Amino acid sequence: MPGLQDSLFDDAPTPSPRADPEAAPVGARPRPASTAERVQAVAVPESVHALAAALPRALHLGTSSWHFPGWAGLVWEREYAQPVLSRHGLAAYARHPLLRGVSLDRSFYRPLSASQYAGYAAQVPDDFRFVVKAPSLVADALVRGEDGRGMQPNPAFLDPTLAVEQFVAPAIEGLGARIGALVFQLSPLPAAFLARMPELLDRLSVMLRALPPLRPAAPDAVVAVEVRNPEWLTPELVAVLRDAGATYCLGLHPKLPPIGEQIPLLRALWPGPLVCRWNLNRKHGAFGYEEAKGLYEPFDRLVDPDLGTREALARVIAGTVGAGQPAYVTINNKAEGSAPLSVAALAEAVRTRLP
Repeated sequence: MPGLQDSLFDDAPTPSPRADPEAAPVGARPRPASTAERVQAVAVPESVHALAAALPRALHLGTSSWHFPGWAGLVWEREYAQPVLSRHGLAAYARHPLLRGVSLDRSFYRPLSASQYAGYAAQVPDDFRFVVKAPSLVADALVRGEDGRGMQPNPAFLDPTLAVEQFVAPAIEGLGARIGALVFQLSPLPAAFLARMPELLDRLSVMLRALPPLRPAAPDAVVAVEVRNPEWLTPELVAVLRDAGATYCLGLHPKLPPIGEQIPLLRALWPGPLVCRWNLNRKHGAFGYEEAKGLYEPFDRLVDPDLGTREALARVIAGTVGAGQPAYVTINNKAEGSAPLSVAALAEAVRTRLP
């Protein structure tokens, strides 16, 4: 369908794996909330329910994590402490009619066990989908110190055995059909690595082809690769992804070209699912994560609406789900100021483009 094909189309500085913002005891399964701790979902207006009902079920919109007290009145009935939301907020989050997915970012900081994944899966409905980040253990080319600075090359970068054992296998076992996308977000590469792109593409190909199939455990799931260096964005990457049955994760981040310049990769991989993580407003530049955080907290309003990106993304989503393909789109607070409000605005933009 050439006409349709033509119509298609958080992130923080790379931290130390120890710096988990949703810090729970290592190996612990999320425990049930007590009555005193239980997080109550906000009562959303009927207009929000109507908007959600108008969207295709193959579209899973969500945010990058869920532990933000400033979402009181948007997602939560009232303000709760961040540790309470980290442990007990997911079930309330999943009751919001527009929030049918979430980016599970804490898996980047350290690998999660199958039981931890199962604990998350038990808190959400059957049709909820997780976008899960691969551990930095295999997705970061550098071993980093406590301050996040790269110290030395990471010998486990793109290691196929560790990718299976520490990420894909536990996610399949714990999340099952609630997997939307397993995302290998490849952290920024130093110049010495960028000079060896053919070698890295070969290593990426070997790793992706070694991964176990996601079906039948997760029939809607896809493996996706997100990058932080534009040097990855080549026909050779498309060939690697196509050969492995994986897809490109549309990474909306100032370190990459704007959405319009990334869409050709999606066209080259069409037909297939859409995976997108809208991470950071371009106005802040490649290293503006902390600046955006300072300007946007407590993340309760849209400060810098990015209408161009929103409309372009809405076109891609409408084309994807209109062709019967799933779409998994998560938005960071640093994209426009408040991820739940960005989701609502994007949902409205998609609705206007659907038949």
